[in-house]
Amino acid sequence: MTNVAIDLEAQRPSLHAHVHDAVAPAHAEGQQHPIKLYLVVWGWLFVLSTGSYLVDYFGLQGYLRWSLILLFMVLKAGLIVAVFMHMAWERLALAYAILLPPVLVLVFVAIMVFESEYTHLIRVLFFGAPA
Repeated sequence: MTNVAIDLEAQRPSLHAHVHDAVAPAHAEGQQHPIKLYLVVWGWLFVLSTGSYLVDYFGLQGYLRWSLILLFMVLKAGLIVAVFMHMAWERLALAYAILLPPVLVLVFVAIMVFESEYTHLIRVLFFGAPA
């Protein structure tokens, strides 16, 4: 029994060295991205922001205006989350844990918007038109 304990003690430093060698280079290389990637994303953010401001400059109104503003906003947020917050390189479970709750909140807000129209209609029918 003591021979087994001595043998395990002799193997422990080598196991630690192998684990350290396997983890350290991956960590150092995995966090470095080429500067070109960040410059391209910065350029796209500039283009999308320009498009968002042009919607106001040209005076678009109604659903087209809000659709374009929301589209530009979602695209910019997606680029920022994917590249600058490193979500593009995370495991899928972590990405779902961070991205799924805001998506569900937006779904619930949309449900409440549709529900509010029904609630307003019922109140007008039941209580009468506001004076």
